[in-house]
Amino acid sequence: MQREDIQRMIEEEGVEFIRLQFTDIFGRLKNLAVTPSQMDKVFENRYSFHGAAIFSDVFDYDDRLYLYPDLDTFMILPWRPQQGKVAKIVCDVCYRDARPFESCSRQILKKAADKAAALGYTMIADPECEFFLFHTDENGLPTTTSHERAEYMDVGPSDFGENARRDIVLMLEDMGFEIESSHHEHAPAQHEIDFREADALSMADSIQTFKFAVRSIARRFGLYATFMPKPRQDVAGSGMHVHLKLMKDGMNVFMDENGGITQTARYFAGGIMAHARAMSAISNPCVNSYKRLLSGYDAPYMITWADKGEKALININREIGDVKIELRFPDGSANPYLLFAACLAAGLDGVEKKTEPGCEWKNATPGQTETMPEDLKEAVGELGGDEVLGSALGKEFVSVYTKVKRAEWREFLGEVTQWEIDRYLTRL
Repeated sequence: MQREDIQRMIEEEGVEFIRLQFTDIFGRLKNLAVTPSQMDKVFENRYSFHGAAIFSDVFDYDDRLYLYPDLDTFMILPWRPQQGKVAKIVCDVCYRDARPFESCSRQILKKAADKAAALGYTMIADPECEFFLFHTDENGLPTTTSHERAEYMDVGPSDFGENARRDIVLMLEDMGFEIESSHHEHAPAQHEIDFREADALSMADSIQTFKFAVRSIARRFGLYATFMPKPRQDVAGSGMHVHLKLMKDGMNVFMDENGGITQTARYFAGGIMAHARAMSAISNPCVNSYKRLLSGYDAPYMITWADKGEKALININREIGDVKIELRFPDGSANPYLLFAACLAAGLDGVEKKTEPGCEWKNATPGQTETMPEDLKEAVGELGGDEVLGSALGKEFVSVYTKVKRAEWREFLGEVTQWEIDRYLTRL
């Protein structure tokens, strides 16, 4: 898009509010909103904000940073009022002189994608996005309550969220998403929506827009949408399985001429497995993430692979006319920009070093197979010692990120939980 195209759309569609969106290091969407009269200032990259917002105010950063809009991401939000419409533009975070800000998640992914492009590769991704739709209380605040009992791929009236999910899909299609499928997931009130594959940067942008749309539309039904990995103890958690492939000269390098799996695919999977423990600090970035991985509800824990749809950490899936690597360990709390950057760095490291995937799922034995970290503290320690991911994400970024995540872990340890009260109060 050109600025003239955007100005014309704003005028013709009656847009009265434009959200300049960016993502903090934890994957949370932020924005600065402007009216159409300020678009010249937007196009000239003159909007700035207090840099602490990129760290969600948990890290002291006093300098001002600038929003550089990616004009191709301009989009009118269809669930907003038809009179006085609202649009959004995804922005990169830069310094005043236009240099990329090193801790901008989108810039980190761009750097990783550029490094892959220098080798002739483009990574294509498509995620399976799972989430819960819970009731809100009398004050409109979120709960973890749902009265439905629907199971995997059930339909209404058992599926209480069917109408909300339908509206979410229709709104996403109005925004240009190509939705491949949607269904009720295994747990009550749990849903999944899958959309068409795209290059890593476009997909990361889409995931952020998707989450924003899902939460906004759910509110219209009096529901609260959450991508929290394990909001309820007694049911399956929500993951974000990611399917990946590498393209070179228009060809999928994971698939040979007979539709089989190439050695490159094995090496790429091997690289991700070699760095999986460190990647978990990015792919499973919160305390709650590890309650999903250790839950026993089909979430992968042992670092294994399989060449078909199994419960391994990684599946190398042969489909009709396609081969993709499926990562089954990430969850919806992950920052998609950092997740894809880490996938590229780890996978290409495996290709360069010819890293075999290692233990197959069918041969895995508990106690003898390497496992994912048991908690966030262990994962953060692994990330701090991984040179490949440290180089891809940036040493300064990793330093800040691990510092904040260690503080999050210490805060969690200081909490007195209901489990502790129930277990110890009358025993000790």
